[in-house]
Amino acid sequence: MERLAREIESKERALIKLDIINHVVNQTGLAKTKVEKAVETLFEGIKEALTRGERIEFRGFGIFEVRPRKTGIARNPRNNIEVPIRPGKSIRFRPGKGLRDLEK
Repeated sequence: MERLAREIESKERALIKLDIINHVVNQTGLAKTKVEKAVETLFEGIKEALTRGERIEFRGFGIFEVRPRKTGIARNPRNNIEVPIRPGKSIRFRPGKGLRDLEK
């Protein structure tokens, strides 16, 4: 995975789903169609869990959780008009120990 991160960093672009699929194919030798299905199924499962408000924890990687967004008043910088912020939900990610250690 570190090699994949270095490749992406050297290209100065974002990691996309296809990069993950190709990495798994290269590491395992599995058929690309099967890997695509597995990755897509994983992402769908994560989406469904977050939609239900569940917390998703990948030990050593991080935690995804849905948190309430506060209401309030914001100001449009273009015309200085106040805009109400409706209550809602947002997805937060907290890096796990494995990712925090990368920064050191």
